[in-house]
Amino acid sequence: MIFLDLVKERSSIRAYETRPVPEATLMQVLEAARWAPSAANRQPWHLVLVQDAAQRRSLAEAYPREWFWQAPAIIVVCVESARAWTRSDGKNYADVDGAIAMDHLTLCATDLGLATCWVAAFDAAKVRGVLALPTGVDPLAMTPIGYPAGAGREKTRKPMADVLRRERW
Repeated sequence: MIFLDLVKERSSIRAYETRPVPEATLMQVLEAARWAPSAANRQPWHLVLVQDAAQRRSLAEAYPREWFWQAPAIIVVCVESARAWTRSDGKNYADVDGAIAMDHLTLCATDLGLATCWVAAFDAAKVRGVLALPTGVDPLAMTPIGYPAGAGREKTRKPMADVLRRERW
């Protein structure tokens, strides 16, 4: 698919078919995340694939939306801040790097005919407990992944004139 068309097509889907996603297809999506760029190539992310129905339902403790845990799989992007590059002013890039990995996987999923929905409004402590994350590894974002059972919301964007500045503010 042409990249701009792919970016425009990708949307947050909140309804999934129950049929499982083939392992090879999931691995393509995860591979896209693995190849995401990161500051100083530190790659401070970890990907947790949750397919077991009971484990997906356990994640509902952290984000109690039925559409979320009923998808056939959930991917949790976690970051390890201690492994990330830090700018001279102290800005740690773990979250930025993890967000790039998440964006790569959501775009790849769209290209493969799958649906995703970036979820960040969850109880991080509950995710940590359900996934048994080690100290220093933090959940950044989650997405259900599967075949769409409905259409996404219509996307709107600000006009270019509202977001583009040239040379200076």
